[in-house]
Amino acid sequence: MGFDSVVAPRSRQGRKRQSARTEPHRPRPALARASLVLAGAGLGAVTALAIIDETGAALLMVLMVSRIPAIERVLGQDGLLRWHRRLAPWPISLLLAHALFITIGYAQAARSGLGHQVAVLLTRYPDVLIATVGLGIMCTIGVLSIHAIRRRLRRETWWLIHLYMYLALALSFAHVLALGPSFVGHPLTQIVWSVAWAATAGLVLCYRFGLPVARSLRHRLVVHEVRPEGPGVVSVICSGRRLDKLAIAGGQFFFWRFLTRSMWWQAHPYTMSALPQPPYVRLTVKAVGDHSAAVAKLRPGTRIVVEGPYGVFTRFAQERPQVLLMAAGIGVTALRSLLEDLPRNSAPVVVLRGTRPEDLVLRKEVAELVRYRHGRLHELVGTREEALLDERSLQRLVPDLHRRDIYVCGPEGFVTSIVEVADRLGLPSEAIHHEAYAL
Repeated sequence: MGFDSVVAPRSRQGRKRQSARTEPHRPRPALARASLVLAGAGLGAVTALAIIDETGAALLMVLMVSRIPAIERVLGQDGLLRWHRRLAPWPISLLLAHALFITIGYAQAARSGLGHQVAVLLTRYPDVLIATVGLGIMCTIGVLSIHAIRRRLRRETWWLIHLYMYLALALSFAHVLALGPSFVGHPLTQIVWSVAWAATAGLVLCYRFGLPVARSLRHRLVVHEVRPEGPGVVSVICSGRRLDKLAIAGGQFFFWRFLTRSMWWQAHPYTMSALPQPPYVRLTVKAVGDHSAAVAKLRPGTRIVVEGPYGVFTRFAQERPQVLLMAAGIGVTALRSLLEDLPRNSAPVVVLRGTRPEDLVLRKEVAELVRYRHGRLHELVGTREEALLDERSLQRLVPDLHRRDIYVCGPEGFVTSIVEVADRLGLPSEAIHHEAYAL
């Protein structure tokens, strides 16, 4: 039974798009560029006032994950996170070097031992002790974020530990104003730096907490039904109010916080597997961890807080006249909603891959949507060797590949392999759109 059978009225092939649905927000590159220029101007002003500090780089890392809509719609949540991961080691390294060289310099000036100078700094200098605690928290988080260590941790554990970065930054704030040469006796620099910290905290509170709470109060989402879709895969049908005003594009996702005793404290990203059909929305989840496994046990009536929508894996990214949509495993969720968002005569080519036939969840819905849009569907079942996707097989499946944008979604290994194949075939990077699920 498909999603359309829960609600009335829209035909199974999508013959009638609900006209009242609010159009999703289009990316505005000019606005994103203006925001980045403004941030650069602010950095220049701070530098001009001679108050640049290593913690400023840490603030920039926080801003990158504060989910500012204008920037997120252009760079995407995954793009911002990639930059965050690449740049984050540098602020922590600079802060550690700052503490080390300050201690060595003070010890040489006082002609004392390094251990003695550490004790002096911690006990006699204002706010240095709590700043050292903050630095210790940052270093611990940095070590745990190393990929080899991070992959051994449960996502829930790593996420909870990562929240302590906010505490670490707060602990490091006071000693900069109390001891920094650019601050002592300079009220203007103190005001500017305080405003920069307050603005960063305000953006985090607004976009990470305030906006999700306001949106959730407006739509009042609750679990309506949990429905099996395949081995370890369920769809969660949610009901709510004013869902025709929910501006979401096919392929986007929300952070979902289910208000049960064991799940209320964390939010996980799950893609919408269909466009809203008021008063219902749907997400489809595969059990690969504690949280996703618990989703299958949700009871009707469970209240939900959502944050989003996020993601640039949408039709707005399309550069060429037609598209090739490729998905493996649970990556079909983003593909299915993106497919539904394409025009009727778009003639998409869709490739679904799974190890077993039952792994091709939502296949009937995808087939109906492809047929309605006059496209072609290829289902590849078997091991990686049996259902090989390389340069030769991809060109055989899609002879007009160079006229199409490629959208690929699924496990990281699958996405990486397809992106490499497309690159070897000479497709430009702007025509390749991908979203990897870290399973």
